[in-house]
Amino acid sequence: MSRAVTPQRKAFNTALAWLIGLLIFFPILWTVLTSFKTEAQAIADPPIWFNFNWTLENYFTVQERSNYFRHFWNSVVISVGSTVIGVAIAVPAAWAMAFVPGKQTKNLLMWMLSTKMLPPVGVLVPIYLIFRSVGLLDTKLGLVIVLTLINLPIIVWMLYTYFREIPVDILEAARMDGASLRNEVIYVLLPMAVPGIASTLLLNIILAWNEAFWTLNLTAAKAAPLTAFIASYSSPEGLFYAKLSAASTMAIAPILIMGWFSQKQLVRGLTFGAVK
Repeated sequence: MSRAVTPQRKAFNTALAWLIGLLIFFPILWTVLTSFKTEAQAIADPPIWFNFNWTLENYFTVQERSNYFRHFWNSVVISVGSTVIGVAIAVPAAWAMAFVPGKQTKNLLMWMLSTKMLPPVGVLVPIYLIFRSVGLLDTKLGLVIVLTLINLPIIVWMLYTYFREIPVDILEAARMDGASLRNEVIYVLLPMAVPGIASTLLLNIILAWNEAFWTLNLTAAKAAPLTAFIASYSSPEGLFYAKLSAASTMAIAPILIMGWFSQKQLVRGLTFGAVK
């Protein structure tokens, strides 16, 4: 029997949730507001909230100085490409670990997760030298390869968790009906794991979209994504807060819109198997 929730308790929980949400969203709100200010208004003390002369000058300046759409396209190719390749590799790996586990499966999973604990700077030099030797520096293909390898442990872990929630009896029934291994995975397993796969895709696109360390160190101009686009507004002369805020707003807007429209699918995937 469920516990009764009083109206006061419900109102308190709602207010607390809104407060936490506003605190989390405040940096984004402040960045958006600053993008419509002049540089003088952006550094004013005390801060100016809404009573300022709104201007689009920073956005025009950013677009004139940097080709936003070229950086945007690079981010799309790199994030989507690395995520799709990662999922294609992770699906059979997660299937094997979930339904045909061996003695070392848990150790292998922990080893994969431990690779995320290594500071990226620890392998920057060898990867940089390898990429320079094979001609992958400042290329979208090079960043796709790096981000695929970086996010692959997370993808495998997420898909492994989702696959573990699928009853083995359903797969065994498909085998008894004559389904091959390929048909079992494509026509039985994947349709049942769509929420989990969708949330995995979304989360890893966000991770790849926001990746800054590798994109700043392995690109110069041709393959520079939006993270490099933002970093270009930090110069030895100082930070141009209004223009930096405009560049940041332009960079995060696509991923915010995608997250807004896919939030139901994302929540469904993250809670997949949590309630039985």
